Amino acid sequence: MKKTKFEIFLYYATLITLVLSIGYIILRIYQAPAISDDPNIRTKSSYTLMFVQCLLGILALHLPDILERKIKRDVPSPMVIIYIIFLYCAIYLGEVQNFYYTVPNWDDILHTISGAMLGSLGFSIVTLLNNTEKIPINLSPFFVGLFAFCFAVTMGVMWEFYEYLFDGLLGLNMQKFMLEDGTKLIGRAALQDTMTDLFVDALGAMIISTLGGLSIKYKTKLIDMFHFAKLYKKES
Repeated sequence: MKKTKFEIFLYYATLITLVLSIGYIILRIYQAPAISDDPNIRTKSSYTLMFVQCLLGILALHLPDILERKIKRDVPSPMVIIYIIFLYCAIYLGEVQNFYYTVPNWDDILHTISGAMLGSLGFSIVTLLNNTEKIPINLSPFFVGLFAFCFAVTMGVMWEFYEYLFDGLLGLNMQKFMLEDGTKLIGRAALQDTMTDLFVDALGAMIISTLGGLSIKYKTKLIDMFHFAKLYKKES
């Protein structure tokens, strides 16, 4: 698929930002203290988390292209644009610029958006499994919407598994069970970030699944712009 100029701009802007961030993190990680009582001073674990997230972000930037080659279909432009903006907001603004701590509900907003994105991806999976460019009319809108919702929530749960695993392996704080100064939260306070993430994931998925189901039922084109609709053709 021929990419729009805006897609190309977003891709390179995000890629350059993440690469420069990695260089900055490498310089800072050796100078940072292991523990600090001052929430304004970042520790080695904070920079380690940033480093891991930036690396994963660079890999994630290439997922749409990998997916296109794998399934031989074009990933729609609106989905790619939203996806790249999401990566920029989650990794650079969230981790590097510390928006997760300085901007109220930043993490909740991103999880809601990710739930909606994954829900829209669920609708596309239905079309792929049925080898068609449209939602099959023999499937009920409720079933398709339910599949999209369940898919999105499952992916949200898998993401929490990833955060829990790497928090333990690398001593990170992706699940925000510690304050910025390293103070460990206890009881429900330690669970709050994870459970809130799951709730808003489900909320975003429910919104897009409901809208998508209604779009199918009433034959509107609302959900079509997120379908992997056009067959991918190799350039000769």
